[in-house]
Amino acid sequence: MAIDVNEVYRTVLFILNKEQRGYVTPAEFNKLATQVQLEILESYFEYENKQYRIPDNESEYSDRYKNIDEKIAIFKETSTNAASPVTVTSQTGVNEFYKLGTVISEGDTEIQKIQPNDLLYVNKSPLTAPTSKYPVYTLANGVITTSPQLNNVTFTYLRKPANPEWAYIVDVPTGGYKYDLGNSTQFELHATEQTEVIIKILMYSGVIIRDPQIVQNAAQMDQQETMQENS
Repeated sequence: MAIDVNEVYRTVLFILNKEQRGYVTPAEFNKLATQVQLEILESYFEYENKQYRIPDNESEYSDRYKNIDEKIAIFKETSTNAASPVTVTSQTGVNEFYKLGTVISEGDTEIQKIQPNDLLYVNKSPLTAPTSKYPVYTLANGVITTSPQLNNVTFTYLRKPANPEWAYIVDVPTGGYKYDLGNSTQFELHATEQTEVIIKILMYSGVIIRDPQIVQNAAQMDQQETMQENS
């Protein structure tokens, strides 16, 4: 279930206006929402790395590794049957490719990644030279190149989430904004991230309206949220 962009915006405005602190326009909110969504998505990878070093609690609903993988899974995609070299953006759509996952050959063999400057050295020796059974690939400027060249390459990747947008119609008599559900784009993050989304947008909103107290309060809430997750 996606996070309702209208609910988030209304909550942010309610908190900001509760003490007449200021106002964030829809255009400003949309920019902040896009930034915050990407920040939260990026934070999953560092959190996932930390969980590898912590014993798993094997709980059905409190397994931290399983929960973070569930949040990332929203953005997992697969592209199949491409010939090497593969330009990943043309296979996935220029605006949706985010991170490359696993590259697989037609025989369901995982292809190992090496750096482009290492390819010269591995090819020098018959013992290390790539073969169709043990291929390798390099990634440069969004292009996957396998060695040896393969006709069928499958790769997994994370797509970039769509930018959240609170679309609106101008109310002519009042000059205010009316929410336009049909043209709006919801957050794609897991529903459990709604509180984190609101806190982070509030933090940036405090900068926009030049209110240090909002920034400080939001930062404290964010810190508490992080401590609870890591405790």
